Amino acid sequence: MVAKFLPYLKAHRWQVAWALAQVFLIAGFELLKPWPLQIVIDYVLGGKPPPGIAPLDPLFSLPAPLLLLAACIGLVILNLGAGALTLLHNYTTIRVGQNMVNDLRSDLYAHLQRLSLAYHSRQRVGDLMYRITADSFAVQTMIMNGVLPILSAVILLAGMLIVLFPMDPLLTLLALTIVPILFGLISAFNRKIVEVATEVRDADARVYSLVQWGIAAIKVVQAFTKEEEEHRRFMGASRESLRATLRLYNWQTLYSGAVSIVIAGGTAVVVYAGARAVMSGTLSLGQLIIFISYLAQLYEPINKITQSWGLIAGARVGASRVFEVLDTEPDLKSGPRQFPSQGARGAIAWENVSFRYRPDTPVLNEINLTVEAGMRVAIVGQTGAGKSTMLGLLPRFFDPTGGRVTIDGVDIREYQIASLRRQIGMVLQPPLIFPLSVADNIAYGRPGADYAAIEEAARLARIHDTIARMPESYQTQLGEAGVILSEGEKQRITIARALLRDAPILILDEPTSALDVETEALVMQAVERLMQGRTTFIIAHRLSTVNRCDRILVLRDGIIAEQGTLTELLRLGGIFADYYRTQFAQEARSERPQPVPA
Repeated sequence: MVAKFLPYLKAHRWQVAWALAQVFLIAGFELLKPWPLQIVIDYVLGGKPPPGIAPLDPLFSLPAPLLLLAACIGLVILNLGAGALTLLHNYTTIRVGQNMVNDLRSDLYAHLQRLSLAYHSRQRVGDLMYRITADSFAVQTMIMNGVLPILSAVILLAGMLIVLFPMDPLLTLLALTIVPILFGLISAFNRKIVEVATEVRDADARVYSLVQWGIAAIKVVQAFTKEEEEHRRFMGASRESLRATLRLYNWQTLYSGAVSIVIAGGTAVVVYAGARAVMSGTLSLGQLIIFISYLAQLYEPINKITQSWGLIAGARVGASRVFEVLDTEPDLKSGPRQFPSQGARGAIAWENVSFRYRPDTPVLNEINLTVEAGMRVAIVGQTGAGKSTMLGLLPRFFDPTGGRVTIDGVDIREYQIASLRRQIGMVLQPPLIFPLSVADNIAYGRPGADYAAIEEAARLARIHDTIARMPESYQTQLGEAGVILSEGEKQRITIARALLRDAPILILDEPTSALDVETEALVMQAVERLMQGRTTFIIAHRLSTVNRCDRILVLRDGIIAEQGTLTELLRLGGIFADYYRTQFAQEARSERPQPVPA
């Protein structure tokens, strides 16, 4: 897991190097901290002769009061220096950690954008949100709160052993007797902490999913007065998350308590043996105090190693969830070809195309269809017949499980995905509005479009007058999901977006379904202009839309059951004729079409 994080460390290697240099400096200050105490006890209070170190002779030749003052000043300087370096080190590591989290989130979000709709249809939105927002912090916990503190502790531990062994090898060995016990505790508790941490992550992700779903479906929840039921569902998931979190804290607290008991035992053994050494005259009182001071600092890095190991164990779960997504290979591979600068001609074919979302759930079966450039094709059929799936293959939201789709005679899998999708304009259901300005929403498919082009698209979509009455006209912020717009206004915004895109191929998912009759007539004038010279596919539920098309396809159970012109299908007297008599009956009477042949 650490190896997977190394590229994110490499991007900030100089800051990491500076953090490591701070680790060595902090270790040096920590190693010097106890020495002023020995000077006070042995040389000021005990009258011990100078140590015979030439560079320090002037210091120890000072009168006792001045030597005491110098020791106290040294004590203050060492603690101030260690404190300042610790603050600087914390700032540096937090900054590096946050930058790494940002880099990881960037890669994770970009990777999710590249995964197909088939992948996203199998995932919970709330779970993916949790991986991006919460699990991504695992990189900071593992590296900045795990690996670096362990490295810092190892350096400090090595320095203390270098100081302590010459002072008293026996006491040093006694102090180290607890190390195997501590690492035994790591082994014993690590597996359980990882298991419970996994439960916590999964429970929290379920809470995220319920919140996301509840807010997205708030209109339906309120319409059916299900507020209390949804609240109970949320509280059930929240309580389960709380129980899992408490179990994790219990195990971590038990682990910390066991470590503290072992360290206390080791300290008691060293104090007992050291006191006996002072009583026998083999160790001075100042040396014992120095040793005990070092002992506390010796156990601190050991404790830090064990605690950091526990943090790594918990964070590893979040990291695994992040890399589970990053390790998912995109099932849509971009091809090498690009469309010519003038764009596609628009001749499209489905050749023996089949598709399944799941192995046991066929959606399309052996679809064969050839559409000439500039043709208008209406697709009708019952819900679940495969209309949206069939057209979703064209921009490669997913790839067929059998057969191929071609544009201008070339398999679309040979094109770069971005180049392919630039050839297609779409008006989908429900109309999608972003929390941006009106202008940015219209120009979403053509960034950098000038104001005149945006306004012209809005005029063609018959939405300009509505926009002009808004507080800030085209700069009005539309808010989440365009809450200030009616459904018809949202639809006309998306039509303006498709007009501005100016793509040679169009996919229209019943573009006038949310409009009244008068507005529909105005918008269809704009759609007529939009369709001129372009290959157009319309998922149709209205007779007025079907009438504008050159060919009508009737999908049923994943196959093209019928196809032809309106007149041909009515003469056939099959499935479409039944639709005409039922679904289109009222429209047919109002528009006075030709009678259906007996």
